[in-house]
Amino acid sequence: MQIGAVLKVDGLSYIYPSGKAVFEDISFEVGENEFVSIVGPSGIGKSTLLRVISYLIPPTRGKVILLGEEIKAPSSRIALIHQSIATFPWMTALENVRIVVDGKVKDRSKANEIARKMLEVVGLRGAEDLYPKEMSGGMRQRVAIARALAANPIVLLMDEPFAHLDELTAEGLRQEIYYILFNPETTLKAVILVSHNLDEVLELSDRVLVMNGSPARVVNDLSINIPRPRQPRDPRFNEYLDKIYSSLTPIR
Repeated sequence: MQIGAVLKVDGLSYIYPSGKAVFEDISFEVGENEFVSIVGPSGIGKSTLLRVISYLIPPTRGKVILLGEEIKAPSSRIALIHQSIATFPWMTALENVRIVVDGKVKDRSKANEIARKMLEVVGLRGAEDLYPKEMSGGMRQRVAIARALAANPIVLLMDEPFAHLDELTAEGLRQEIYYILFNPETTLKAVILVSHNLDEVLELSDRVLVMNGSPARVVNDLSINIPRPRQPRDPRFNEYLDKIYSSLTPIR
């Protein structure tokens, strides 16, 4: 059953303590099972926008509304994955995931069950007892994703999640990530990705929001109407790339 807008970003603005406006009047909605990407020139405030949406940084103006309820503090219902691959080196894969479950589930066996399920969702069944030093970069990022999903978020924010992976590993994870995130075993209903890799963005996204200007605004909102799985060799792929590039040219 469709639930309408999962997340509504309403007139968000953020001004640094120095007085410099990073972005202003950012508004958009994300629907159920929708994967939205945000692109824009370096330094324009894309990562800051994710932190404001998650309320790790309160907005200067505007609102974030999740399932009809305004967010006024950080919430486990909005999870954020950083570009750095954050795993605790002294913990196994299972322990790295279970850490977000332990505070909610007192029964250790139940907590382990949830952590194992999320590791299985991200394709790491059998890797539960491995330590980060025994894993590849792609495996560690899967652990980070499993940990985020184990917190039962409604919205997942991803800030350059493949940036520190080699291209072959990143491509393998990109091919799976859409179906991992919207697996029926998860509570996830919407994803927002920030990325500089436009091929990656077009491969994954239902919509692409382009930020530009100073202070930044959303200058384009493109729906990507290419069936999955998508191939960069598809002529439609290049047509969308051209549309994004034209929105990324400097605004005078």
